[in-house]
Amino acid sequence: MAVEKLFKDEATEEKGERARMASFVGAMAIADLVKTTLGPKGMDKILQSTGRGHSVTVTNDGATILKSLHIDSPAAKVLIDISKVQDDEVGDGTTSVVVLAGELLREAEKLVGSKIHPMTIISGFRMAADCARKALLDRVKDNKDDAEKFRSDLMRIAMTTLSSKILSQDKEHFAKLAVDAVMRLKGSTNLEAIQIIKKAGGSLKDSFLDEGFILDKKIGLGQPKRIENANILVANTAMDTDKVKIYGARVRVDSMAKVAQIEGAEKEKMREKVQKIIGHGINCFVNRQLIYNFPEELFADAGILAIEHADFEGIERLALVTGGEIASTFDNPESVKLGHCKLIEEIMIGEDKLIHFSGVEMGQACTIVLRGASFHVLDEAERSLHDALCVLSQTVNDSRVLLGGGWPEMVMAKAVDELARKTPGKKSHAIEAFSRALIAIPTTIADNAGLDSAELVAQLRAEHHKEDSNAGIDVITGTVGDMSELGISEAFKVKQAVLLSATEAAEMILRVDEIITCAPRRREDRM
Repeated sequence: MAVEKLFKDEATEEKGERARMASFVGAMAIADLVKTTLGPKGMDKILQSTGRGHSVTVTNDGATILKSLHIDSPAAKVLIDISKVQDDEVGDGTTSVVVLAGELLREAEKLVGSKIHPMTIISGFRMAADCARKALLDRVKDNKDDAEKFRSDLMRIAMTTLSSKILSQDKEHFAKLAVDAVMRLKGSTNLEAIQIIKKAGGSLKDSFLDEGFILDKKIGLGQPKRIENANILVANTAMDTDKVKIYGARVRVDSMAKVAQIEGAEKEKMREKVQKIIGHGINCFVNRQLIYNFPEELFADAGILAIEHADFEGIERLALVTGGEIASTFDNPESVKLGHCKLIEEIMIGEDKLIHFSGVEMGQACTIVLRGASFHVLDEAERSLHDALCVLSQTVNDSRVLLGGGWPEMVMAKAVDELARKTPGKKSHAIEAFSRALIAIPTTIADNAGLDSAELVAQLRAEHHKEDSNAGIDVITGTVGDMSELGISEAFKVKQAVLLSATEAAEMILRVDEIITCAPRRREDRM
């Protein structure tokens, strides 16, 4: 008995082996795409958009590359998702997580080929991931109580994160910027308080950290250029009522004198509003919308600095930083929270004038000003710095630290291998495959640096069979080196996230045995 066709025309389905092959291949292709960006000698990619302006991005941040791709393969989308989550959650390790998931699938493909059921592979992977996590937990260092050591840990982590990015030349300078900025946050993971301003010109070395807040605006004409002990009212209100605001309203008058009366009344209305605002006892007024000349004049006469058209992010952050709230009505001054800071002045960065608020209420706030040769360099520098800030703010909360440079992968692989020898049955193959996938990360780091990866990884494995070895790949000299002496550290939280996300993603793709693609919707059907 023949079954009629189940799906509509043009819908396709792939079953069993073919479906699994399709999902494996898609995922491995994505992993190979970002593989070359891994490690301190990873290369960058140029992403050119097809939209208006053909904007170009130069980056080696795994999440940024994958976010910009439009991809058909459903399995590849799973990998793109995990790298996005990794970027939001801990900030770094976006490339490692995709490479590890891709390697796990590559190993799983061989196992499926030799007739081991996917569920067996999955349970083996689960055991291996647990074992690997325990192996890392045994070897973490925690220097939370010793402030000196903890700071040097943070510096090392920042330098390790930055060494695979464009900032690697001046990584000490930027690591110091990032650590200073995060230390000011005093344990909160809210990176809103750290503002990054990009100004083209100068070189990356000229970037600096400024304690306080910088608003990318100019101070208006005839207004005080410097205010001490400022009381700031941050507002979002229309200051342009020189015109009748009732749309479609018609006013008939019988002489020009009446027109002048109407104009006078409008001016009065505006003047009242300005008086109300001045009545708050402020000496700085920041508005998100336009301020027309007339109210600006009134503010200048009262000796109040009025800043118009402050962009929304700037104004929200300014309110957050100075401890004020954004107001839009001014009838009851006692309910409005004003912001405070010690000094407002105009500063020059490169060619541009900016307004600098120093001595703000919220001590954690600071601004990092990035300088660089071109906008592409600045964008990439900002992404790299953001990664470093994310990792550091996570580390301040969870202060467990590991060594870097392929060391954690080797430690995990060794523990997983031992587990495979103890485990009976087919699962042991899967567990062994997991350890091979882990070793792929140091292999890739070495390959990207143009070193002989097979030789190095073999040496590394031999080193790790000694007790408590600190060996990892030293990419600069191209040998196996001692990671604790070289000061290459990573945050435990990042490694754990990489391990668990990659295992779960690989597991999800392994479970697939059928892919059904819907038929595209037709336009004509609607007629």
